[in-house]
Amino acid sequence: MDTEAQPTERDRSSHPSDSGDAPAAEGAEERSRFALVAGITNWLPGGRFSLTLLICLLFLLLLNAFVVKPFQIPSGSMENGLRIGDRVLVNRLAYRFGAEPRRGEVIVFDGTGYFGDADYIKRVVGVGGDHVVCCDEEGRLQVNGRPVDESTFLFPGDSPSTVTFDVEVPAGALFVLGDHRSASSDSRDHLGSPGGGMIPVGRVIGRADWIVWPYAHLTRLHRPSAYARVPAADTSPEAARPAKNAAGAHG
Repeated sequence: MDTEAQPTERDRSSHPSDSGDAPAAEGAEERSRFALVAGITNWLPGGRFSLTLLICLLFLLLLNAFVVKPFQIPSGSMENGLRIGDRVLVNRLAYRFGAEPRRGEVIVFDGTGYFGDADYIKRVVGVGGDHVVCCDEEGRLQVNGRPVDESTFLFPGDSPSTVTFDVEVPAGALFVLGDHRSASSDSRDHLGSPGGGMIPVGRVIGRADWIVWPYAHLTRLHRPSAYARVPAADTSPEAARPAKNAAGAHG
């Protein structure tokens, strides 16, 4: 005896409508979105053109707030690499996911309460735990006992510093200098101030990655290999000792 169930008329007609429901719903949703866009464009002066400009503006504002920020070089403190009027793109995400500034990188930071009520651009010379000295017997900057050859970016004719210093950089702080040392107000000028000339990592806005204007100066900013070769700070108890912060002004 054949025991397979035979479809009834009710079985055959129970699902035909399923195949048409999804396209109908999608079509209604598409019409709803179109009506919303049409309503907005009718409300805005200029219609679709104004809406496009508004979307682009919103995108640029979000990009500026969270990703990259343009910064204009206000002084000659970072010459010759960065000249007055140059515009750089600052990567705001460079230090937002656990990474921290490294020696040799060019950063933009908020100097309020430390350098002055403004944003500054300088090169990181020392990070938390570093021992920074200037100058050694050959007139070179030393970081963690290693001389740093700054000749590739230091302003021609400048010495590493006309102010002597011997500092330990606290954890979570940075020691920063300009490349044009004789024209830069930096950590050396604030050795005797609260904070000892150090900038908290939390005040860093981002890393300067590109010169984008004028077009003739277009280039990517690289971390000098001289700083990449500096050894890590010796944080053992035997290495700990009071730092000698020599305060003074430079020409």
